[in-house]
This record gives sequence, structure tokens and C-alpha cells, in this order.
Amino acid sequence: MGSASVTGPAARNQAPAPSAFTPKARPAAPAPEPSLDALQASAASATPASPDAVLIRRTMAEIEPVSDKVTSYFYALLFVQYPDLRALFPAAMDTQRDRLFKALLTAAQHVDDADVLTAYLANLGRGHRKYGTQPDHYPAVGECLLNALSRYATSSWGPETQAAWVRAYTAISQIMIDAAAEDEAVAPAWWQAEVVSHELRTPDIAVVLVRPDQPYPFLAGQYASVETPWWPRVWRHYSFASAPRSDGLLSFHVKAVPAGWVSNAMVHRARPGDVIRLGAPGGSMTVDHSTRSGLLCVGGGTGIAPIKALVEDVAEHGVRRPVEVFYGARSDHDLYELDTMLNLEQTHPWLSVRPVVANGPAVRGGTSSETGQLPDAVRQYGPFREYDAYLSGPPGLIRSGVDALVGVGIPTERIRHDSVEELVSAGD
Repeated sequence: MGSASVTGPAARNQAPAPSAFTPKARPAAPAPEPSLDALQASAASATPASPDAVLIRRTMAEIEPVSDKVTSYFYALLFVQYPDLRALFPAAMDTQRDRLFKALLTAAQHVDDADVLTAYLANLGRGHRKYGTQPDHYPAVGECLLNALSRYATSSWGPETQAAWVRAYTAISQIMIDAAAEDEAVAPAWWQAEVVSHELRTPDIAVVLVRPDQPYPFLAGQYASVETPWWPRVWRHYSFASAPRSDGLLSFHVKAVPAGWVSNAMVHRARPGDVIRLGAPGGSMTVDHSTRSGLLCVGGGTGIAPIKALVEDVAEHGVRRPVEVFYGARSDHDLYELDTMLNLEQTHPWLSVRPVVANGPAVRGGTSSETGQLPDAVRQYGPFREYDAYLSGPPGLIRSGVDALVGVGIPTERIRHDSVEELVSAGD
């Protein structure tokens, strides 16, 4: 098969002219956006499937066993045929090479669910501004995507399938292009942020305070993508460790992990005066202030950062609602933010903090303390049927924690956590 033609609106749009970002007032905080997890979960509701969706899903089923080969071939085509696009990607592709490819495939697979798809892709389009993505890049990506699929989906591919993918990709790219153009009118592609303080709480955990160069609107519980000057084009997600502050400063808790480029740079190399870049805020782990439901918050390790922000957010809104915090770590030494959480507990009578350590004696302080695994501790204190749950920590904790929360009576639709896909990508 020759090169697939991917034209239409994506090819006709021209890159919007750069605009200065000079807001007269602090912009309103953005609404939470659907994640890749939410998009995948929505597939069951998209029935009956359209003819295009049926063809696309047949392709997906055929390439799944050889997805690594398809991904490698896609990028090889892209960088050989359009070498200028190589500069948009990090020097080492191993940690994030399949993110764009996987997002495009997932979006195409769920092309029938217009509302969730549009919200997800709009957020993706805005997020890709920080990579320097322009409208005229999309046809090149689409051409290589279809060529890679046609090479490996030999049984299901044909003129009708190709046409279905062209229609899906044209719609996908246009949503992303339009969202990026609208976002350019009100926000920069990224924010510069100066490190104003850097405190090592443990040998591998740092609390980093930064000052963005322009107003940065976000909601407590959200996260930002971070790029350091030492690893250009490598972005990692870190949750905000406080609710929006009157001085505009942003706080992050960063744990250095083995072979983690960004995390090790932030913990061991960054110093006051260094300048990092921030992408737009993301994540839907935010508080619904229209209800008075209790909050059950489970934070493991540096996952306590967004939990602390949520507690501050509840306090600032002044509505008394019970908040139960389970704060877990391997040992007492790793509960680096326990004093802060206990001080919040003493200040707010509606707040209960329960430290949980996996190894060693139970920690003194808090409403109670436990030894063992965090999900097991939550089970001991259930049920929490009238609560909204917030779960933050490593991917393994998210998976086991969801099971524990469902076990103490919380419906899955009332459990909020960052996308496991995003957490995995934030692992270094």
C-alpha cells in the first residue's frame, strides 16, 4: 500500500500566530478533564457501535499482539519521512515513545462516544502545545499512523477500513487543533517557574516551592507536568502539594526513583534560582463543593501531597464536612509530612489523620495509628458509604486501594484518583 492520504480540516488549518499572554486578572481555575482511563471506561456505553467503530476495533484487535512492532514502525516512518518532527520528542524515546500512539489508537477506538472523546482530546490538544506541536504536524502523524496500521493489520485492512480510520483521525486531529488554538488565546504553551526554596525531607524526597512567571490557575488535587533544564522535552507529572495560595507560589513533593531523570534532577540537582517549565494543570481528583459528603482520603508516600491540598481546600471553603485521612508509608521515617498533617488535624476538628506504616511500630500521633498495609487499614475503619473517596500514590496502591474502598461501601463512581496511565508515565 502507498502512503495514506490524511487531509481535510487538519491539513487546511494554519498555525495560529503567537500571542502575548497578558491577562488583566488571574484566570479562573480550569475544570477537571477526563483521563485516558475515563475514555477507555466509556466504551461500554457506546452501543450499538457505528460501522466505522466496528472496522476500527477490528484493526485494534488484530494489532494488539504486535503492538510494540506497530509502535516502533510508526515512529521509524515518522522520523525518516519527517525528520524535522524528531525535535519535538525527547532524545531517549524508551520511556514515553508509545504515549502519543496509544492515545490516538484509543481515541479512534472510542470514536462513537463524542462527549467524552471531545473532552479528552481537547485536553490532549492543549497539553501538546508545550511540545511545540503545530496544526501542520497532524497530517504527517496521520499518514504514518495509517501506514503502520496497514502494514500489520493485513487481515482486517482494506479500502473501507482505511476510509474509517481517515475519518476518525481527521475528527481527532481537528478537535485537538481547535482546542490548542482556543487555549493559545488565553494561556501560554508553558509557564516558566523559578525555584524559590528546596528542602530535603528525606534522602530521596524534596519539597520544592516555585514561583511561576505568570498567573497559574489550578484546582486543589490537580497536577502539573514538569520539565527541567537538564532533560529537555522530558515531562513528568507532579501533584500540587497545596491549595492555590494568595502569593501565587506552587509546591511540589518529589521522590527520586532509580533511573528517574526528572525526579532525580528535581531532588538532587535543583536549587533556588533554577528555572523549570510547567505545563497546564490536569487531573480530576478535585472536591465537589456543592455537596457536604464526607471525604475519605488515602495517600501513600508522596501521594500525601494532593491530599494535603484537598484538606486545605475544604478548610478554605468553610463548610464543615468530615475528612478522614489515611497516610501510609514504609516506615515512620518515611512519613515526611506527618507533622504538617497533625497540625492541620489540631486546627480543624472535622479532620482525622491516621498514619499507617508497613514496617515497625505504629506511629504516635493522629486520631489513631496502624501497622500494616494502607488498604487493610482503611478496611478496618469502614464502612464509609456516605463518603467521596480520594486515592493518591503509586500505581500499585491505586489498584489495591480501589478494591479496598469499594469494600468499605464506596461506589466506584465516587472514587477519584489520577489515571494509572498518567501515574506510570510520571514514574521517573
